[in-house]
Amino acid sequence: MTTTATESSQSLPASPFSTQSPLGGPLPDVHATPASEIPAIVARARRAQPAWAALPVGDRIHTLRRLKDRVLDAGERIALAVHKEIGKPEAEAWSAEVLGTADVVDYWCANIDEHLADVRVDLDPLAYPGKSGVIARAPRGVVVVIAPWNFPFALPLRTIVPALLAGNAVVLKPSEISPRSGGLIGEALAGLVPDDVFAVVQGGGDAGRALCGADVDLVAFTGSVATGRRVAVACAERLVPCALELGGKDAAIILADADLDRAANGVAWGALTNAGQNCASIERVYVEKAVAKEFTAKLLAVVCKLRPGEDVGPLATSRQCGVVREHVEDARKNGATILAGGAAGEGGYAFAPTVLDVGEGDKDDLAIMREETFGPVIPVATVENADEAVTRANASRFGLTASVWTRDIARGERLAQQLRAGVVTVNNHSFTGALPAAPWSGYGESGYGVTGSPLALDALTRPRFTLVDRNRGARELWWFPYTPSLKVVLMSMAVLRSGTSGIVAKLRAVWDLVRAMPKRLGGG
Repeated sequence: MTTTATESSQSLPASPFSTQSPLGGPLPDVHATPASEIPAIVARARRAQPAWAALPVGDRIHTLRRLKDRVLDAGERIALAVHKEIGKPEAEAWSAEVLGTADVVDYWCANIDEHLADVRVDLDPLAYPGKSGVIARAPRGVVVVIAPWNFPFALPLRTIVPALLAGNAVVLKPSEISPRSGGLIGEALAGLVPDDVFAVVQGGGDAGRALCGADVDLVAFTGSVATGRRVAVACAERLVPCALELGGKDAAIILADADLDRAANGVAWGALTNAGQNCASIERVYVEKAVAKEFTAKLLAVVCKLRPGEDVGPLATSRQCGVVREHVEDARKNGATILAGGAAGEGGYAFAPTVLDVGEGDKDDLAIMREETFGPVIPVATVENADEAVTRANASRFGLTASVWTRDIARGERLAQQLRAGVVTVNNHSFTGALPAAPWSGYGESGYGVTGSPLALDALTRPRFTLVDRNRGARELWWFPYTPSLKVVLMSMAVLRSGTSGIVAKLRAVWDLVRAMPKRLGGG
């Protein structure tokens, strides 16, 4: 394993977290990997990858299984590092970053051999005598993971672990906002995988561009829509596949028969965990008019009891705090009522957990209902019925996750099928990204990458079909020369396979086939 946080004078791009924590106090210096060095890092990964892929999958499993204990043993250090770097409460860091990663390692080490197993292809013994085929999952080669800052330790490993187990080499670029937390992944893998099979590149957009332009086989990017588009264009120019996991504007639908106490607690957590800095955060709530006042009152009771710093941490950047402030102020100016919060705290990073009453009528043109806020804000809109809620939820250009809250499970499941989202939960929200056996993906501007479940291997591997022919005949039926007898054989086969041919035509075709086949196989 090679970690390339090069000790050079080239520092990371300007960022409020290069030197100062959102909690206050300094952070350790991190130095960027010069973009000029990145092609060589990728080249070393390419040279190291074939030997790693040649190992039996059981050997790779044995190697990566040890990662779980390393992560758990270093849990306190990881949680504290994430807490200091992006402000995430330590309890959330333990849950999402540490224990969630242990689950990822467990799942993939227990199941990867089955998911990578060869699949035999059935071939017609009459049409293809002596032949057998197998589909294998071959590693892509060199996989680049460009990671976000909101889950800086756990999210990269959701791709890194299966990518390595599948036989790939991996180059990770953590976000420039959370380079220290991302760099801990390099420490966790140090000495486990061979040199250069895994490498960490530190830097900002220049490093990302260099990686997309290097000799790589897949780019897995998680981040903003704007940057995702640039990654997609850069990869398309080189015909390199990419997996994009982008933003969300996730909706929660509260039906009149919902357990309102559970819904209030669930919506508060789904919207405010990680200070709302989660692509799966609830950013729109549509509640049926019959229970709108009661639900909102219960939601306010939950939100107002949350403890700053303990339950809801600061935002990771002052810039993000500015986006949240703009969205809330725009909503207020356009008729929304601030029921709780609505103001930034001291220091430029904290924003009070906020509940907005957007009111009745379609006001989804407001930025707070249209754009990704990525902050601790819950806008609540009143709808007449479930049909209106589904229509408005589906009108977004995003389509990552959604939830339906109801006591009628069958109805909830029916509504879930109508929602334009990659993940839909009934009576819960936002946690399924922690389930390694469940796929995580989306529609529209939420991207088209898949993390979790065997479906993730469709990006991390490529299908390789091998056909073995044991036929000892001098020639195949369809080989040269193209004789009249071949035409008779082929036309007879077409009649026999047709569903519209009558019995007389089929009997005639059998007769013609019996006469022509020996002549054709004899070379005539």
